[in-house]
Amino acid sequence: MYELIITEKPQAAQKIAYALAEDKPIKRSIKGVPYYELKRKGKQIIVACAVGHLYGLDQKEGTKKWDFPIFDVEWQPTHETKKQADFTRKYLEAIKKLCKKASEFTVACDYDAEGSVIGANIIRFACKQKDAARMKFSTLTKEDLIEAYENKSKTLDWEQVRVGETRHYLDWFYGINYSRALTSSIKKAGAFKIMSTGRVQGPALKIIVDREKEIKDFKAKPFWQIQLLGKVKGEKIEAWHKENKFWEKEKADKIVERTKSSKEGKVESLEKKQFNNAPPIPFDLTTLQVEAYRCFGIQPRDTLAIAQDLYTGGFISYPRTSSQQLPPKIGYSKILSLLKKQEKYAGLCSELLKKQLRPNNGKKTDPAHPAIYPTGVIPNLGKKEMKIYDLIVRRFMATFAEPALRESAIININVNDEIFIAKGTRTIKRGWHVYYEPYLKLEEVELPSVNKGDTVKIEKINLLEKKTQPPKRYTPASIIRELEKRGLGTKATRAQIIDTLFQRGYIEGRSIKATELGIKTAEALEKYVPKIVDEELTRHFENEMEEIREGKKQEDIVLKEAKNEIIKIIEDFKKKEKEIGNELLEAHKETRDRRNNLGKCPLCDDGKLMIKKGKFGYFAACTNYPECKIAISLPNNAKIVASEKRCDICGYPMVKKILKRRKAQEFCLNPNCDSKKADDKAESEARDVADGKIEKICPKCGGKMVLRSSIYGRFFGCSNYPKCKHTEKLENNKNK
Repeated sequence: MYELIITEKPQAAQKIAYALAEDKPIKRSIKGVPYYELKRKGKQIIVACAVGHLYGLDQKEGTKKWDFPIFDVEWQPTHETKKQADFTRKYLEAIKKLCKKASEFTVACDYDAEGSVIGANIIRFACKQKDAARMKFSTLTKEDLIEAYENKSKTLDWEQVRVGETRHYLDWFYGINYSRALTSSIKKAGAFKIMSTGRVQGPALKIIVDREKEIKDFKAKPFWQIQLLGKVKGEKIEAWHKENKFWEKEKADKIVERTKSSKEGKVESLEKKQFNNAPPIPFDLTTLQVEAYRCFGIQPRDTLAIAQDLYTGGFISYPRTSSQQLPPKIGYSKILSLLKKQEKYAGLCSELLKKQLRPNNGKKTDPAHPAIYPTGVIPNLGKKEMKIYDLIVRRFMATFAEPALRESAIININVNDEIFIAKGTRTIKRGWHVYYEPYLKLEEVELPSVNKGDTVKIEKINLLEKKTQPPKRYTPASIIRELEKRGLGTKATRAQIIDTLFQRGYIEGRSIKATELGIKTAEALEKYVPKIVDEELTRHFENEMEEIREGKKQEDIVLKEAKNEIIKIIEDFKKKEKEIGNELLEAHKETRDRRNNLGKCPLCDDGKLMIKKGKFGYFAACTNYPECKIAISLPNNAKIVASEKRCDICGYPMVKKILKRRKAQEFCLNPNCDSKKADDKAESEARDVADGKIEKICPKCGGKMVLRSSIYGRFFGCSNYPKCKHTEKLENNKNK
């Protein structure tokens, strides 16, 4: 008999086993699934792992597949309900086998609502137990894991389990019923297309569509500004008329006429003010995602994935947190002393360790975890992972540093009784800037040192015509911040919700633009069933889930209320089902045609080149087929979209290849374009390899490299493909 500890992922199981073992743990496996045997204080322990959710909600047997509204659901093994989750089967079977001889059970999944549901479901359904002990930790360091084990609670964290369960039920009820309703409406309009929306997805789409409408409806209004360029005491100075924006050109013209002939002005007044620039607050997940996007352009979903890997590697604390506070119990001095062992942080940490350590904590808290912080464990990371790690480390250090001292200055310049104002701000004492320097975004404008009465030599007075600008489109980072501000979704789900909107074709672009399909979908829902996109209703249930966590509400009462709301909404929907379907179908066709249009056909010149799907995958063909028989195969392992550019060399359309978590690759559609050919030296090497005159060895597996070609051009690939996928570009391509 032994104690069975269940973790959320294999890497966490390994960390916990090595932390708790008195000697080295023994690694074993069941059909390739690892588990660990160890002893601690004479007790036999086995540490097993899941791979995220092993159980998910699905409708019960006997219910009709496309019925709606439907609420008859139950927890089922994910490998039975989702093809893509088949890999979870062996993990569930391994846990079922290991739990048979267990006398004690401990859940060591991530300490949040999702992790609590994962652990509770395994205990209830796989292990057939009513309860288990619970470990709580925020880092996977040995010290924290031992403390979490020694102080584990005797029962599961049922409040978090109930919150997580309620969220799963609500998301399933809303997502399935609304999505089936939309799909049914398209079907009633005479076509078939899987449509989707959800509890948070609908309101999120409406927010983006509303912004798109603001931009489309925006009418630019002209205004004028008057600029002064000159010198004072030999130094350049730029100033602007005190009125800033003139909405009537005649008024601005009069001031320019009055001042343009003036050769000099006088410093009428000088105002300087020093102020403290407070250190930044610690990272919660949203702030980290926003900052990573600003500094590196890393998508929020990728930032979360990288941060999760850093956590499971033991390098940072748990990233799915809403807290902006670092409690003293994490050991500020201990972490800084460990970070000091890394050369790049040594000097900075040494300075901080001389001070009384007190972080500049923010207002937001999280009942489960503190703000994100580095553990001090020395990492060995890839380039992108190192960027996120360095950002977290420097933010952590900066929160303990002194405020920076900055000075603002305002100089009023009198030119023929017209006042021009020069403004500047400079840093006097850097304080925390030293620690966060690579990621600072502060404008430094130092004005010349002047005194009242000094002469300003005027070089030019400019009248500049400008226009008001429309609201900016959301970025992947700013929309997440907007959702948080409005209380929609959770810290861990917001990035995924936006990603889903991209996948469904509702939005597009790095600067997020609502597609015609997205706009028409939001408009149709708002017109006929506004509650589907009503953020107030979504926020209401978010608040109720928080009350479940606090013990103020019961799960079944919240779910009953949600079911009643959905039934009423679906009843309204069915009354206008065909009208909704017609509008959605029209929008779908417009969006599909626009997305698949690659531009003018390069052969017949009066047809359009369109992306089509055939028996062997995607290809580009002319709308004038069969008169024009151009056909170009397209890669099936990536999304191909038009780039609205034409190749400078051959005139064919340019397209973009889009893969998840990779930068879009732009290339010419013409497989024979000269841009894909190498120069003489590379061409000669390619011929010699192809003819067998020289042998090129794969640096990864030792196999032979052979010459291959694709729509992107020719390249060297390993002959052991697909076992070895190493490739090399032909050097010195002409288009480089």
